[in-house]
Amino acid sequence: MLEIFLVMLCGLTSRVLTKDADNKGRFSSPVLYGTERQIILEKNQMLQLNCRGRWELEWVFPSGVSKSHPNARVEVTRCGKQANQYCSSLILSPALAQLTGSYRCRYSHKQHKQTSVYVFITDSQQPFVKVQKEIPDVVYMKEGQDLVFPCKVTNPDTKVSLVKFPDRVLGTDQRNIIWNNRKGFVIRSPTYFYIGLFSCETIINGTKYTNKFLTYRPVNKIQQVYLNSTGMVQALQGERLALNCTVTAEWNSRVNINWSYPGKANNRASISRRITQSKTNVVFYSILTIHKLHKDDKGIYTCHVTSGPAKREVNTSVTVYDHPFIKLKHRDGPMVQAYAGQKSFRLSPKLRAFPEPEVIWLKDGMVAAEQCSRYHVDGYSLVIRDVAEEDAGMYTILTRIQQFDLQQNLTLSLVVNVKPLIGEKSVAVRDTATMPRSSRQVLRCTVHGVPLPQIQWLWHRCPSKGLSISHTKKQSSP
Repeated sequence: MLEIFLVMLCGLTSRVLTKDADNKGRFSSPVLYGTERQIILEKNQMLQLNCRGRWELEWVFPSGVSKSHPNARVEVTRCGKQANQYCSSLILSPALAQLTGSYRCRYSHKQHKQTSVYVFITDSQQPFVKVQKEIPDVVYMKEGQDLVFPCKVTNPDTKVSLVKFPDRVLGTDQRNIIWNNRKGFVIRSPTYFYIGLFSCETIINGTKYTNKFLTYRPVNKIQQVYLNSTGMVQALQGERLALNCTVTAEWNSRVNINWSYPGKANNRASISRRITQSKTNVVFYSILTIHKLHKDDKGIYTCHVTSGPAKREVNTSVTVYDHPFIKLKHRDGPMVQAYAGQKSFRLSPKLRAFPEPEVIWLKDGMVAAEQCSRYHVDGYSLVIRDVAEEDAGMYTILTRIQQFDLQQNLTLSLVVNVKPLIGEKSVAVRDTATMPRSSRQVLRCTVHGVPLPQIQWLWHRCPSKGLSISHTKKQSSP
């Protein structure tokens, strides 16, 4: 008897669990009752949509239709046998053509759980959902995306043509040009042909109705960004600073230029903008100006450029000095060495100055560049080409900032090393001479070089037959 009772109890429990599971599955998403996926009714009729679910419900109206529209109201009740469900009714009265669109019922806390119905509210005097004024709407043509002319209709059977200004009618092949009465015309893989003025047109009872659109192709390609000063900018306190950020971009580009700089929090700089156009691109200018520099204005100045997702930036460093100065000293000591035959040699002391000083190089008290065409000034350095022995001497660099009456000089000595050279080697070799025995002979060796070379004499004894050569050495200084 106990076993029969347990079996009956288990069966009853199983049926209860199954029923609960059915209820959960049934209302996992809200349900619209008494409606198809599409509803067609005439204007001024009443529309009522009924939705039921397990949790609180909310309605989503078509794009462009406000939830607070005076012709729409929502009624919410608890329903079900035990009032454990939620019911919501959306009432449109009277229904108007501009209320055409998709209506969705969804859970408030699970918004991805939803159901929808599309409602056409027909009006012979308003074939398009949007009543357009004289100014065309702008539609954007983005790379890699379909182009949509959103001329939705109030009657699904309306015949609509797509016309490119002035009067070119485009046929719908349902492959590249697709008509959708809930969206409008959809253009797959649009080309430059679709840049211009277009209109959706239909004729109702002899009257032509249009929706006009102007296509715009936004471009985000930044071609070049540069500052008028790419190196370090140096200036004196109280002077004026002007940095120009120039951006070159393709036609139809929308470019934003912003600056970051040390005094931005105090609005230390004024910024002006300018745009010029050519046949191939657009050039944007942003000019940052500080009329009187302070010491606190030193630091990094960055020009930030954005165009859609594209980003670029350039920067420069600004140094602000209290007063002008010249700092000049030797780089490798007061004496430097070069070698005769070198292709070039650079005399380059350490020099820091602001503003830029005038520089003159002297050789032995005379202007170096006027003495020899092989001498030329490169920046602060003196370059000597094809170094020769006569280039040795005393070199002086004269620096001067005339407007502030500042000057400083520095002298250094150049030694030109020359490889030793024996003068007799340049004379033709004579035949071996025979001298009388016990006579006195003088042998001469003439050498030249820098520094002064040492001379070494070698004496080779004449070999006897069958004997090896031996020799002795004798050294002397010139």
